[in-house]
Amino acid sequence: MPAVKHQILFRIIIFVVICIACISIIREFFSEASNVYGWLQLQPVILEKIEKKYGLAARQRFVDWQKLMDAGKIMTEQDKLEQVNDFFNRNIKFVDDSVLWRKSDYWATPVEFLAKGAGDCEDFSIAKYFTLIEIGVDESKLRITYVKALDFNLSHMVLTYFESPQAVPLVLDSLKPNIRYATDRKDLLPVYSFNGRSLWLAKIKGSGQLVGNADQLNLWADLKRRMLEKLL
Repeated sequence: MPAVKHQILFRIIIFVVICIACISIIREFFSEASNVYGWLQLQPVILEKIEKKYGLAARQRFVDWQKLMDAGKIMTEQDKLEQVNDFFNRNIKFVDDSVLWRKSDYWATPVEFLAKGAGDCEDFSIAKYFTLIEIGVDESKLRITYVKALDFNLSHMVLTYFESPQAVPLVLDSLKPNIRYATDRKDLLPVYSFNGRSLWLAKIKGSGQLVGNADQLNLWADLKRRMLEKLL
Protein backbone atom coordinates (compact mmCIF):
# COMPACT_ATOMS: atom_id res chain seq x y z
CA MET A 1 0.00 0.00 0.00
CA PRO A 2 2.79 2.54 0.76
CA ALA A 3 4.25 1.86 -2.70
CA VAL A 4 0.86 2.65 -4.27
CA LYS A 5 0.64 5.91 -2.32
CA HIS A 6 4.14 6.89 -3.41
CA GLN A 7 3.25 6.16 -7.02
CA ILE A 8 0.10 8.30 -6.76
CA LEU A 9 2.01 11.19 -5.19
CA PHE A 10 4.72 10.93 -7.82
CA ARG A 11 2.12 11.19 -10.59
CA ILE A 12 0.56 14.21 -8.90
CA ILE A 13 3.92 15.98 -8.71
CA ILE A 14 4.57 15.29 -12.39
CA PHE A 15 1.09 16.55 -13.28
CA VAL A 16 1.50 19.80 -11.33
CA VAL A 17 4.89 20.47 -12.91
CA ILE A 18 3.40 19.86 -16.36
CA CYS A 19 0.47 22.21 -15.68
CA ILE A 20 2.76 25.00 -14.54
CA ALA A 21 5.03 24.44 -17.53
CA CYS A 22 2.07 24.30 -19.92
CA ILE A 23 0.79 27.68 -18.78
CA SER A 24 4.20 29.23 -19.19
CA ILE A 25 4.88 27.59 -22.53
CA ILE A 26 1.52 28.42 -24.06
CA ARG A 27 1.72 32.03 -22.97
CA GLU A 28 5.19 32.15 -24.53
CA PHE A 29 3.61 30.90 -27.76
CA PHE A 30 0.81 33.42 -27.72
CA SER A 31 0.75 37.20 -27.71
CA GLU A 32 -2.01 39.44 -26.43
CA ALA A 33 -4.50 40.36 -29.14
CA SER A 34 -5.53 43.96 -29.61
CA ASN A 35 -9.26 43.27 -29.63
CA VAL A 36 -11.63 44.23 -26.82
CA TYR A 37 -11.60 40.76 -25.29
CA GLY A 38 -7.82 40.59 -24.91
CA TRP A 39 -7.79 37.02 -26.19
CA LEU A 40 -4.55 35.26 -26.99
CA GLN A 41 -3.33 34.91 -30.55
CA LEU A 42 -0.72 32.63 -32.10
CA GLN A 43 2.39 34.37 -33.25
CA PRO A 44 3.07 33.77 -36.99
CA VAL A 45 6.74 33.06 -36.32
CA ILE A 46 5.74 30.20 -34.01
CA LEU A 47 3.39 28.76 -36.62
CA GLU A 48 6.20 28.84 -39.16
CA LYS A 49 8.53 26.99 -36.79
CA ILE A 50 5.86 24.40 -36.03
CA GLU A 51 5.24 23.81 -39.73
CA LYS A 52 8.94 23.53 -40.47
CA LYS A 53 9.55 20.95 -37.75
CA TYR A 54 6.26 19.03 -37.65
CA GLY A 55 4.56 19.71 -40.98
CA LEU A 56 1.54 21.55 -42.32
CA ALA A 57 -0.95 19.29 -40.55
CA ALA A 58 0.58 20.17 -37.17
CA ARG A 59 0.41 23.87 -37.98
CA GLN A 60 -3.27 23.51 -38.82
CA ARG A 61 -3.95 21.75 -35.52
CA PHE A 62 -2.52 24.74 -33.66
CA VAL A 63 -4.54 27.18 -35.78
CA ASP A 64 -7.72 25.19 -35.12
CA TRP A 65 -6.87 25.03 -31.40
CA GLN A 66 -6.54 28.82 -31.37
CA LYS A 67 -9.91 29.17 -33.08
CA LEU A 68 -11.46 26.85 -30.51
CA MET A 69 -10.07 28.88 -27.62
CA ASP A 70 -11.22 32.14 -29.19
CA ALA A 71 -14.74 30.84 -29.79
CA GLY A 72 -14.84 29.01 -26.47
CA LYS A 73 -14.62 32.20 -24.42
CA ILE A 74 -18.27 33.00 -25.14
CA MET A 75 -19.72 29.48 -25.23
CA THR A 76 -21.99 28.03 -22.59
CA GLU A 77 -20.19 25.69 -20.22
CA GLN A 78 -21.85 22.63 -21.76
CA ASP A 79 -20.76 23.73 -25.23
CA LYS A 80 -17.22 24.25 -23.98
CA LEU A 81 -17.11 20.68 -22.73
CA GLU A 82 -18.50 19.25 -25.95
CA GLN A 83 -16.35 21.31 -28.29
CA VAL A 84 -13.09 20.67 -26.45
CA ASN A 85 -13.83 16.96 -26.08
CA ASP A 86 -14.71 16.66 -29.76
CA PHE A 87 -11.70 18.68 -30.92
CA PHE A 88 -9.10 16.42 -29.34
CA ASN A 89 -10.93 13.15 -29.98
CA ARG A 90 -11.36 14.10 -33.64
CA ASN A 91 -7.91 15.54 -34.37
CA ILE A 92 -5.54 13.39 -32.33
CA LYS A 93 -4.89 9.67 -32.69
CA PHE A 94 -4.20 7.30 -29.83
CA VAL A 95 -0.63 6.01 -29.72
CA ASP A 96 0.94 4.30 -26.72
CA ASP A 97 3.88 6.00 -24.98
CA SER A 98 6.15 3.05 -25.68
CA VAL A 99 5.68 3.62 -29.41
CA LEU A 100 5.46 7.42 -29.53
CA TRP A 101 8.06 8.36 -26.92
CA ARG A 102 9.97 5.09 -26.43
CA LYS A 103 9.09 5.34 -22.72
CA SER A 104 6.78 3.29 -20.55
CA ASP A 105 4.98 6.39 -19.25
CA TYR A 106 5.31 9.94 -20.57
CA TRP A 107 2.92 12.82 -19.89
CA ALA A 108 3.02 15.21 -22.84
CA THR A 109 2.13 18.87 -22.60
CA PRO A 110 -0.71 20.08 -24.85
CA VAL A 111 1.94 21.64 -27.10
CA GLU A 112 3.74 18.33 -27.60
CA PHE A 113 0.40 16.55 -27.96
CA LEU A 114 -0.75 18.85 -30.76
CA ALA A 115 2.63 18.89 -32.46
CA LYS A 116 2.79 15.11 -32.58
CA GLY A 117 -0.90 14.70 -33.36
CA ALA A 118 -0.83 11.62 -31.15
CA GLY A 119 -0.79 10.54 -27.53
CA ASP A 120 -2.33 8.24 -24.96
CA CYS A 121 -5.25 8.63 -22.56
CA GLU A 122 -3.25 10.77 -20.12
CA ASP A 123 -2.32 13.23 -22.86
CA PHE A 124 -5.95 13.53 -24.01
CA SER A 125 -7.09 14.23 -20.45
CA ILE A 126 -4.37 16.80 -19.71
CA ALA A 127 -4.93 18.66 -22.99
CA LYS A 128 -8.69 18.84 -22.40
CA TYR A 129 -8.14 19.94 -18.81
CA PHE A 130 -5.76 22.74 -19.75
CA THR A 131 -7.85 23.96 -22.69
CA LEU A 132 -11.07 24.11 -20.65
CA ILE A 133 -9.33 26.16 -17.97
CA GLU A 134 -8.00 28.51 -20.65
CA ILE A 135 -11.52 29.16 -21.97
CA GLY A 136 -13.00 29.86 -18.59
CA VAL A 137 -14.07 26.63 -16.89
CA ASP A 138 -13.24 26.81 -13.19
CA GLU A 139 -10.46 24.41 -12.25
CA SER A 140 -12.43 23.34 -9.18
CA LYS A 141 -14.98 21.68 -11.49
CA LEU A 142 -12.40 19.56 -13.29
CA ARG A 143 -10.65 16.36 -12.22
CA ILE A 144 -8.08 14.18 -13.92
CA THR A 145 -9.49 10.79 -13.01
CA TYR A 146 -7.77 7.42 -12.97
CA VAL A 147 -10.16 4.57 -13.65
CA LYS A 148 -10.06 0.91 -14.54
CA ALA A 149 -11.47 0.27 -18.00
CA LEU A 150 -13.32 -2.95 -17.21
CA ASP A 151 -13.91 -3.97 -20.82
CA PHE A 152 -10.16 -4.01 -21.42
CA ASN A 153 -8.96 -4.77 -17.87
CA LEU A 154 -6.58 -1.82 -18.14
CA SER A 155 -5.79 1.35 -16.21
CA HIS A 156 -7.18 4.38 -17.99
CA MET A 157 -7.43 8.14 -17.55
CA VAL A 158 -10.40 10.41 -18.27
CA LEU A 159 -11.36 13.99 -17.51
CA THR A 160 -14.39 14.50 -15.28
CA TYR A 161 -16.48 17.63 -14.84
CA PHE A 162 -18.51 18.41 -11.70
CA GLU A 163 -21.25 21.01 -12.11
CA SER A 164 -21.34 21.09 -8.30
CA PRO A 165 -19.22 19.28 -5.67
CA GLN A 166 -21.84 16.59 -5.01
CA ALA A 167 -23.05 16.21 -8.59
CA VAL A 168 -22.63 13.09 -10.69
CA PRO A 169 -19.70 14.04 -12.92
CA LEU A 170 -19.64 14.08 -16.68
CA VAL A 171 -16.93 11.94 -18.28
CA LEU A 172 -14.80 13.23 -21.17
CA ASP A 173 -13.11 10.16 -22.60
CA SER A 174 -10.85 9.26 -25.50
CA LEU A 175 -12.20 5.71 -25.75
CA LYS A 176 -15.86 6.67 -26.15
CA PRO A 177 -16.34 10.07 -27.79
CA ASN A 178 -19.73 11.08 -26.38
CA ILE A 179 -19.81 12.84 -23.01
CA ARG A 180 -21.86 10.81 -20.53
CA TYR A 181 -22.60 10.82 -16.83
CA ALA A 182 -20.34 8.64 -14.72
CA THR A 183 -23.35 6.60 -13.61
CA ASP A 184 -23.87 5.62 -17.25
CA ARG A 185 -20.28 4.45 -17.66
CA LYS A 186 -20.56 1.00 -16.15
CA ASP A 187 -17.37 0.09 -18.00
CA LEU A 188 -15.28 2.45 -15.81
CA LEU A 189 -14.33 1.87 -12.18
CA PRO A 190 -13.09 5.11 -10.57
CA VAL A 191 -9.93 4.86 -8.46
CA TYR A 192 -8.70 8.36 -7.64
CA SER A 193 -8.85 11.85 -9.11
CA PHE A 194 -6.89 15.07 -8.87
CA ASN A 195 -6.37 18.49 -10.35
CA GLY A 196 -3.61 21.04 -9.96
CA ARG A 197 -4.50 21.49 -6.31
CA SER A 198 -5.84 18.38 -4.63
CA LEU A 199 -6.17 14.60 -4.58
CA TRP A 200 -9.39 12.67 -4.00
CA LEU A 201 -10.29 9.04 -3.64
CA ALA A 202 -12.81 8.83 -6.45
CA LYS A 203 -16.41 7.68 -6.42
CA ILE A 204 -19.15 7.69 -9.05
CA LYS A 205 -21.24 10.41 -7.40
CA GLY A 206 -19.70 13.52 -5.87
CA SER A 207 -16.10 14.66 -5.81
CA GLY A 208 -14.94 11.91 -3.44
CA GLN A 209 -12.89 11.97 -0.25
CA LEU A 210 -10.17 14.61 -0.13
CA VAL A 211 -6.92 12.90 0.86
CA GLY A 212 -4.18 15.40 0.06
CA ASN A 213 -2.97 18.57 -1.60
CA ALA A 214 -1.08 18.87 -4.86
CA ASP A 215 0.99 21.89 -3.90
CA GLN A 216 2.28 24.13 -6.66
CA LEU A 217 5.97 23.63 -7.35
CA ASN A 218 8.66 26.02 -8.60
CA LEU A 219 10.29 23.48 -10.89
CA TRP A 220 8.71 24.88 -14.05
CA ALA A 221 11.73 26.81 -15.31
CA ASP A 222 13.85 23.85 -16.36
CA LEU A 223 10.89 22.00 -17.85
CA LYS A 224 9.85 25.10 -19.79
CA ARG A 225 13.37 25.47 -21.20
CA ARG A 226 13.55 21.82 -22.25
CA MET A 227 10.07 21.86 -23.78
CA LEU A 228 10.75 25.01 -25.79
CA GLU A 229 14.05 23.59 -27.02
CA LYS A 230 12.33 20.34 -28.03
CA LEU A 231 9.52 22.07 -29.88
CA LEU A 232 11.40 24.91 -31.52
